[in-house]
Amino acid sequence: MADEASTTGKKPLILNAFVMMCSGHQSPGLWRHPDDKSHKFDETEHWVELAKLLESAKFHGIFIADVLGRILTTSFFLTLSMLTNLGGYDVYKKSLEPAIVSGAQWPVTEPLAVVPAMAAATKSIGFGVTISTTYEQPYHLARRISTIDHLTKGRLGWNHDERYAQAEEYMKVMYKLFQASWRDDAVTLDRARGVYTDPDLVRPVHHKGKYFTVPGPHIVHPSPQRTPLLLQAGASKSGKLFAAQHAEAIFTSAHAPEACKKNIAEIRQTAMEAFGRDPRSIKVLALVTPILGRTESEALAKYNDYKKYASLEGALSLFGGWTGIDLSAYGDDEELREVESNAVKSTVQAYARFSPANSKWTKHTVAEHVSLGGNGPLFVGTPAQVADSLETWVQEADVDGFNLAYAVFPQTFQDIIELLLPELRKRGLFWDDYAVPGGTYRENFYTEAGQKYPKAEHVASKYHWKAGQTAAESVFPE
Repeated sequence: MADEASTTGKKPLILNAFVMMCSGHQSPGLWRHPDDKSHKFDETEHWVELAKLLESAKFHGIFIADVLGRILTTSFFLTLSMLTNLGGYDVYKKSLEPAIVSGAQWPVTEPLAVVPAMAAATKSIGFGVTISTTYEQPYHLARRISTIDHLTKGRLGWNHDERYAQAEEYMKVMYKLFQASWRDDAVTLDRARGVYTDPDLVRPVHHKGKYFTVPGPHIVHPSPQRTPLLLQAGASKSGKLFAAQHAEAIFTSAHAPEACKKNIAEIRQTAMEAFGRDPRSIKVLALVTPILGRTESEALAKYNDYKKYASLEGALSLFGGWTGIDLSAYGDDEELREVESNAVKSTVQAYARFSPANSKWTKHTVAEHVSLGGNGPLFVGTPAQVADSLETWVQEADVDGFNLAYAVFPQTFQDIIELLLPELRKRGLFWDDYAVPGGTYRENFYTEAGQKYPKAEHVASKYHWKAGQTAAESVFPE
């Protein structure tokens, strides 16, 4: 793959499957489609078969999103200070009922629980999960994450929520526990002396901060990655600064590349200037939903079929949750670009800017726009046409890959594997095999054997208690 990429001058794409432990995910109502199996999200076999299918196609990872108590961000990077009701979307009609009835990301089960089962059935694919820091104390969460990183042999990635006032201290605590509480070689398993772990190579973290008090030491020995691959979604002003320091991968949701290119460039520039990081070490993955056919007419027929099952109420519920805007307050035929609310006007104008075919934007227009593909673009066409669209995103927004969402589960992923991946490989845009078969998520993410831990320039590395170092040589940065 490296030779092919150097010949074509194109960078290989990072591809994740974008899913959630619910029905429909980004396409509310499609659980009603006769071919859709997403309602089986509460069955272990559902996830194991997905992991095996995607690993056989050499996907980098499976990202399992979650909504528990996160701050909401629109697809155009307009962050609003509105919280979900513990994860349920209750803005539209000021009620959870539309989400409950339509199954719009409701119900949702806990994503980390299924990862060990998927890992046991695979060897190389990575697993990214969203875990909210709001309802998790750092000491307990560090234990859970380290445990799963052990059980997956280092194939875990972590996306946290966006409460940045506490997030800096939270991450400092996590780095101390992950990186600094144990020396790399603390576990000796010395049978002759009867010493399992050398007590001189384990230390408490003694953290006393504004938000957290954590004496330590970490209760779990160093996992293969120590700190899992760090993922982040959202890009408010504070979020971009946080990402520039901490994120190894950023997930973006926008309906066109020009809607996010400036933010991507700003994050990379800040990473270099403020934190001394290689801006290319921050990988950006854009959300897209492909609907593929062997011919354009076949793809369009699928699209028209899927539209029959889309839930407009579910779409408005998701839109309300993502933006904080309740469109039930407006009439069926009301032009939303002319209402008094600046928030409504600016948000709908941003949608309309990239969909000029619609002469009038009512709440139904918005619902139809969101109902298939959710907060990202919908690519309908042949493998060549969809590949062209992906290349446009790479060229115009400078993204490194994509989070591929589904319309119908698992058919969308099967179509991607059968139709799209061969086209991407033909263009030198996707690898033939994992860079490090059986390696960690980070090694395959960066295609660098041995890059199990965060890169040396990353803030987490300042906490790393390396083999051979004395405790005094490895101190906790303030």
